[in-house]
Amino acid sequence: MVNLVAAQRPLLHGLMKMAGVRPYSVEIQPGTVMNFWVPKETIEKPKKGEKVAALGKPSKPVVVLVHGFAGEGIVTWQFQVGALTKKYSVYIPDLLFFGGSITDSADRTPSFQAECLVKGLEKLGVEKCTVVGFSYGGIVAFKIAEMYPNLLEAMVVSGSIMNMTDSIRGEALNRLGFSSSSELLLPTSVKGLKALLSVAAYKKLWFPDRLHKDFLEVMFTNRKERAELLEALVLNRDEAGNKDSSIPCFPQRIHLLWGENDEVFKQELALNMKEYVFLYMYINEIPNFIDRNQ
Repeated sequence: MVNLVAAQRPLLHGLMKMAGVRPYSVEIQPGTVMNFWVPKETIEKPKKGEKVAALGKPSKPVVVLVHGFAGEGIVTWQFQVGALTKKYSVYIPDLLFFGGSITDSADRTPSFQAECLVKGLEKLGVEKCTVVGFSYGGIVAFKIAEMYPNLLEAMVVSGSIMNMTDSIRGEALNRLGFSSSSELLLPTSVKGLKALLSVAAYKKLWFPDRLHKDFLEVMFTNRKERAELLEALVLNRDEAGNKDSSIPCFPQRIHLLWGENDEVFKQELALNMKEYVFLYMYINEIPNFIDRNQ
């Protein structure tokens, strides 16, 4: 029987190409490959005798769209790409273990995702960018901002936090009625997928069970590795207790975009995060201010 979700992929790929992006795979390091959708104007036709297309640098301001845990890049951002490509060079990565991106490394941390993503962007000719991160992608975006401050000019984060702690995870799971992150984010049944969608989406849409089943089959691959990604999200006690390491100073412009009815990360978390980010930014700027005015 035809998988309806898989059957729609050629249509989605065609729409993305019409919007001005093309698929491109980047070898980050031996054993690690990350897939991207990149601006079509940056892909040059292979020269005679060459099999691999050459890459040019982006000609417009760069926006990088980083997906969440429930779907790969273009599935998450399909409705935004067309509008953004008119003014920006848009890059849509598939994080490791999503959309065909793979690694033989045992590292499952957001820092490793950030490192691989940045190496991929560098190989694609990106020197400066704005990163938009949703959910899991937001945590990766914060890591990029922390580890590679010269790359990021600005950042937009939606439905995410800087760091996941045991207390934040435990409170959210208890409130939502799930025993683990994997039970919530890696459903194994139609019932489980419906429960995830009811939490993740504000507007409740009806789909037949057949479509839910097909979505499960196509979108929830690499389950073992993704479960490890979820476990690696949570800071250990020493990391969580070290405020200097858990709340770095971000020099970039940061825009927090939040739904007031977000069921996973309540708006209170966003308000607290805003206070912490700007408090630490001002504290770290005080010595610079004093130096400039002496």
